[in-house]
Amino acid sequence: MKKSLEKFLQYTSRNFFNCWLILGVDTLIAALCTLFAFVGIYYIVGLGWNVSQLLQVIAVSLLSSIIGDLLFNTYRNTIRYSEIKDLWRITCSVLFKTCCLAVYVFFILHGDRLFGSQNLVFVISDGMFTLISLIGFRVIVIVTYESLIGMVRKTDMRVLIYGTDDKSVALKTRLRTSSHYKISGFCIYSPDHSRRILADSRVYSFSDKSDFETLIQKHRIQGVLFARYDSIKEEENRLLEYCKSIGVKTLIAPSISEADVDGLFHQFVRPIRIEDLLGREEIKINMSEIAAEYCNKTILVTGAAGSIGSELCRQLAQIGVRKLILFDSAESPLHNVRLEFEKKYPGIDFVPVIGDVRVIQRLRMVFELYHPQIVFHAAAYKHVPLMEENPCEAVYVNVIGSRQVADMAVEYEAEKMIMISTDKAVNPTNVMGASKRLAEIYVQSLGTAIKERKVKGNTKFITTRFGNVLGSNGSVIPRFKEQIENGGPVTVTHPDIIRYFMTIPEACRLVMEAGMMGEGNEIFVFEMGEPVRIVDLATRMIELAGYRPDEDIKIEFTGLRPGEKLYEELLSTEENTLPTSNKKIKIAKVRRYEYDDVLDSYSEFEALARNVRIMDTVTLMKKIVPEFISKNSRFEVLDKGESLSEK
Repeated sequence: MKKSLEKFLQYTSRNFFNCWLILGVDTLIAALCTLFAFVGIYYIVGLGWNVSQLLQVIAVSLLSSIIGDLLFNTYRNTIRYSEIKDLWRITCSVLFKTCCLAVYVFFILHGDRLFGSQNLVFVISDGMFTLISLIGFRVIVIVTYESLIGMVRKTDMRVLIYGTDDKSVALKTRLRTSSHYKISGFCIYSPDHSRRILADSRVYSFSDKSDFETLIQKHRIQGVLFARYDSIKEEENRLLEYCKSIGVKTLIAPSISEADVDGLFHQFVRPIRIEDLLGREEIKINMSEIAAEYCNKTILVTGAAGSIGSELCRQLAQIGVRKLILFDSAESPLHNVRLEFEKKYPGIDFVPVIGDVRVIQRLRMVFELYHPQIVFHAAAYKHVPLMEENPCEAVYVNVIGSRQVADMAVEYEAEKMIMISTDKAVNPTNVMGASKRLAEIYVQSLGTAIKERKVKGNTKFITTRFGNVLGSNGSVIPRFKEQIENGGPVTVTHPDIIRYFMTIPEACRLVMEAGMMGEGNEIFVFEMGEPVRIVDLATRMIELAGYRPDEDIKIEFTGLRPGEKLYEELLSTEENTLPTSNKKIKIAKVRRYEYDDVLDSYSEFEALARNVRIMDTVTLMKKIVPEFISKNSRFEVLDKGESLSEK
């Protein structure tokens, strides 16, 4: 019964109280106020009734009220969402009506004055009555609606909003009619227990865990809602720990970056995720400069169906590029990206292309057909254990594929090629990292040769290097989530292993800015923040899921995988950096390689990889990248000068 009544109230508020009904009610109120003022003044003055004048005055009141409402759109605002700032429309409409009545009374009826010296009192009284009545009508509608909704609605959760800033107040306003959350007030960390009221809600303060527990029990609070990401970081070791220990849910309102292309949120509130705890202050970049760099150009993105490639395509689509070519060898993921783009970006000219960077003929066809001006090269094999087991495939895709994309960019006169690399390319201990370093070496040496006019061309080559991205395909966080959902255990390779993390949108914004500021041959290194111990990451994810580590969900250590090292580096010990205009982006100074010196080696790489000569391939990798020292791998014997038969 209550549910049906709630639906009825929502239906009537959307449909029954439409704008034309509001216009009619406002006009009726205005006319009644004029009648009330007219009759009141007649009684005060003591004159007899003049029905003709009364009808004339009411007609002027009706007509001027309708015109005023139409001019200032007072009837188009949904009443239950009215705010203080909406009063100016009503005030302007009433002033318009008052002015019309004044003109009529003082000038048109000049020879037949209504009340003599009391005409001014009549006009002012009419305006005051009208303004008070229109505001009162809206207040009554809001109070009645919220009272009825409150009586019939069953809220799922009583929550406190953390903080008292503008975002917290705005969040309370946004959720005041929510059927899922009842805002019981605001809470802050403060030793001062003074009583305060904010946005018609009590502000509660706590100074320690016992204060917080008392507050939660007294008001039957089930969750704490954060309006800001930086508040989560500030309270990670205090309020979040209190909530965890007493079983209170922790929630957050998503940021604008989580809105879809229409600016809509699929969730107004969601549980706090591990990405929120690892995330940092949102990067501020100059979007107008980014748009100016890319908006009117044809752009090719290789690996467009992957985590980084697809997000790059989304961000490029939002700034309105001329044409976007989505190049990837994975059929189903690329099909899913195509469906997404057809729905979200119908105005973007995009072309999905199934192709493999290892196939030079397919690359040539794409470059010849579309002549891309900017190339984002994100296609790569990235999983360390798999590439350690399949080194020829790592070389074939990451080295030969990158070389072929670079060569096509030069041949077809692309302005820039931005290659996405990894922190594993620094002092590599595995085949995957070494293959990415080899790709860096090739594009840098080619760019240097072009700059020095040793090779014909104008393409600028830019490399971006960063660590792990949160939530990317096959990364640790999705795997931990799956293991937790299945009841554990959560597997970590080593208790001391650490990694740098960055969100996918953050990484892509930095890639776009680096591509904009790059003048050629730079390796841009992204500031990755503080490293995170993977075991701490697993522990926190178990706790966020509502379980106790090592009691409800076990954590097991499986040992380092082939080629894996305890920590990643963004710069080798021989490198230093130069600052850029963005403090989160630096330029790495790396060893110079001559294009002519490496060219023969890369041709040899292709022959070895095609013929699956594993040991010879890895031996050549170590020759060109002498800092490549294998760890926990069968290729360690090559570092000792030993030889193995092909396997």
